[in-house]
Amino acid sequence: MTRDQDLLSAAALTAFKLNGQFLDLAESLARPAGLTAAWWQVLGAVLHTPLPVSAIAREMGITRQAVQRTADVLVDRGLAEYRDNPAHRRAKLVAGTEAGLAAIKAIGPDHARQAKRLSGILGQEDFAAAVDALRKLSAALDELDRGGSAH
Repeated sequence: MTRDQDLLSAAALTAFKLNGQFLDLAESLARPAGLTAAWWQVLGAVLHTPLPVSAIAREMGITRQAVQRTADVLVDRGLAEYRDNPAHRRAKLVAGTEAGLAAIKAIGPDHARQAKRLSGILGQEDFAAAVDALRKLSAALDELDRGGSAH
């Protein structure tokens, strides 16, 4: 294997592990607010602006079907609602309700504590550099997906 292949494999395995770690953390933060990590993810995407399911899926990197199932559950539980979309008659917008936004707000204090703890372990500068590196990696994978020449 080449060095590039080793790096791609290491990046993927690390991302898979990180995904599991972040999901575990998200579940532990969301549970006391009566949410799951998936519910929090979808509600968080529409916290400030209602979006169609397809836009939430693109932003979150998950399937449209998974977002649709989650949105349906959130609507059934009164945590979100569907609104008419002026740009597209059939693609309704998902918006958080007062109950959904209150649940998200309830996560805030524990979220802040965990963020502070992680920043304390990494140091704020290294934490920011890690986030920047993850964003660059994600953008490069997007470019690769589009058939571009990821640098």
